[in-house]
Amino acid sequence: MSLVQGVGRATLRGIEELGHIGLLLWESLEWLLLGPFRGQPVRLSLVFEQARAVGLQAVPIVALLAFVIGMMLAIQGIETLKTFGAESQVVVGIALSVTREFAPLITGIVVAGRSGSAIAAQIGTMQISQEVDALQVIGIHPVRQLVAPVLFAMLVLLPCLTLLADLMGLLGGAVYSALELGVSIPAYFDRTVEALAADDLFQGLIKSLVFALIIALVAAANGFNVSGGAQGVGRATTRSVVQSITYIIIADMVFTWFLSR
Repeated sequence: MSLVQGVGRATLRGIEELGHIGLLLWESLEWLLLGPFRGQPVRLSLVFEQARAVGLQAVPIVALLAFVIGMMLAIQGIETLKTFGAESQVVVGIALSVTREFAPLITGIVVAGRSGSAIAAQIGTMQISQEVDALQVIGIHPVRQLVAPVLFAMLVLLPCLTLLADLMGLLGGAVYSALELGVSIPAYFDRTVEALAADDLFQGLIKSLVFALIIALVAAANGFNVSGGAQGVGRATTRSVVQSITYIIIADMVFTWFLSR
């Protein structure tokens, strides 16, 4: 019976958490779309501040990791295709792998680790120190102040970071292919442009929008649910990162299955 009770309680907590996430999404979109008509628009200064934290500060690490992953794909692809004497086809494999899968996935994971944890810690600390209650007392809705700017910045900046990761991943593959196969970088990119279609880029961008929703909402939900002082903030931060990365990978698998049918 204790096992059944534990499973039941975990299920109820999961359903409650999904409901909280859905409510945060609804209220955030409501403030973003209807706030200006109510005379309470989401402050652009908060959006730009979050955009700097989410996007600009993540550029170096996203670019570096995407470049390294592009080189890794080139190394593995060339070694594998040597068996069939088709090393030149590595260009097509890298182009499709980077734009469809690796660029949005690595971008989402990096942003979840960097920004998702920071968002959860910030909101959690405000929850513990009763600053969230203070916002409500002075007539500022916490979702309008804390969640809507983050969500808007994520939806704009994550696709931009994904495009950067596309470019750097392809460049990493081009550099290694030039060294290993003697293919010039301009010729490599010409072949890449021929191999790619608009749907390949759109597939990665659509995934990045879904990942943006996951990161922002999961981080905010964990922040608002903090209890237990500083230890609670630490647990919520860790839980936010683990949940975000898990949901991102699951969502990536589901999208890949449907979009490749």
